[in-house]
Amino acid sequence: MMGWETTISFPIKIKKCVIIVGPHTSWWDVLIGALYRKILLLDDARFLGKKELFDGPFGFFFKWLGGTPVDRANKNNVVEQIIELYNSHSTFRLALSPEGTRKKVEKLRTGFYHIAKGANVPIIMVGLDFYNKQLLISEPFYASENETEDFKKIIQFYTPIKGKNPKNGIAHLLET
Repeated sequence: MMGWETTISFPIKIKKCVIIVGPHTSWWDVLIGALYRKILLLDDARFLGKKELFDGPFGFFFKWLGGTPVDRANKNNVVEQIIELYNSHSTFRLALSPEGTRKKVEKLRTGFYHIAKGANVPIIMVGLDFYNKQLLISEPFYASENETEDFKKIIQFYTPIKGKNPKNGIAHLLET
């Protein structure tokens, strides 16, 4: 697949989880992610995206990929709504970007974390390493009572991974 490889399989037996994919630095992440979604047998995986992606001529494509539009300007208890989806389905996998954008961030978003904690489902980290053309997959873990340490673990996983635009990565967050 365009020279990409992975030597790790996705823990497909886990029917409910939050999958965080990063570093999110380019629109190429969506393309690579969509291809791996098929390869890893995650056709049922869903993702959240800004509602603007679903407007216009490409909206059908993002919905076909499993996308659900979110109005980021209007909070509307999105975390609680997603937790209810986990509670009402026997299988529910949701992929999110921990940064929430392709731009360089000064901190990670916390919604994915609170969703996983509230739904009592594991977090699985997936790294898109464009430099080595590898997909990396972490062991699943549950959010603990120590959010600071959990986020340090997440940042440490993504620090060595170079996204399509490495300057927008999150390695600098390890220092803060």
